[in-house]
Amino acid sequence: MTVETLKKQNLTLVKDNGIAEIHLHVNKTNAYSLDFYKELNAAIDEIRFDPEIKAVVLMSDMPKFFSAGADINFLKEAEPRFKTQFCLFCNETLDKIARSPQIYIACLEGHTVGGGLEMALGCDLRFMGDQAGKIGLPEITLGVLAGTGGTQRLARLIGHSRALDMNITGDTLTPQEALEIGLVNKVFPQEETRARTLEYARKIANSATYAASNIKLSIMNGKEMPLNVAIRYEGELQNLLFRSEDAKEGLSAFLEKREPNWKGL
Repeated sequence: MTVETLKKQNLTLVKDNGIAEIHLHVNKTNAYSLDFYKELNAAIDEIRFDPEIKAVVLMSDMPKFFSAGADINFLKEAEPRFKTQFCLFCNETLDKIARSPQIYIACLEGHTVGGGLEMALGCDLRFMGDQAGKIGLPEITLGVLAGTGGTQRLARLIGHSRALDMNITGDTLTPQEALEIGLVNKVFPQEETRARTLEYARKIANSATYAASNIKLSIMNGKEMPLNVAIRYEGELQNLLFRSEDAKEGLSAFLEKREPNWKGL
């Protein structure tokens, strides 16, 4: 597979050997407006319809920030109704990630605050550099709440009490503190963060990707269901996997003591 690059004003999409990289380059803090989210939405759609892409890494090309969230001047000048629709559009865009078969990883090499953290929360996994800076939701200092998933996705990830504390104080955390409460999945030495994240993505892309996709969908969709319904949903996905080429190959490879040749089918 050849490398394919699609550069837009606020981000660049790179496809390389089963992995998509979304590079943010809005401005020095990646403080965004509606134009950025329109581009992100289009990139997610592009990835969803590409059967070759198995893993996605969302990263920043700015040296000190993953993202500082929505541009404050943009929000101040916008009418309340427009701001409400803007938040709705952002949430709808991030929800596409949860419903997409690819595994999304947020690579956090700089400050990740406000809407920047909400963007990372929309991803399936979050990896952070040990010197990346602060991570948190300071929206209360502006007299508002974190309205693109910051109260809901965060509570589902780290628990309601911790999410409440982070939201009502606006306190930010260090990478190690974020790891300890499960806000991020891994913390790497700063200079290794991008390489280690891409290494993880390559491991996913070279694995039993049909199973990985269904595992993701089972978890992401199942968490919104009552347990008994979610178990049945899990069973239906398992039935699909039992019939797959990869399941046949996995069992054969195990018995023959060899590495499996995954096809993603």
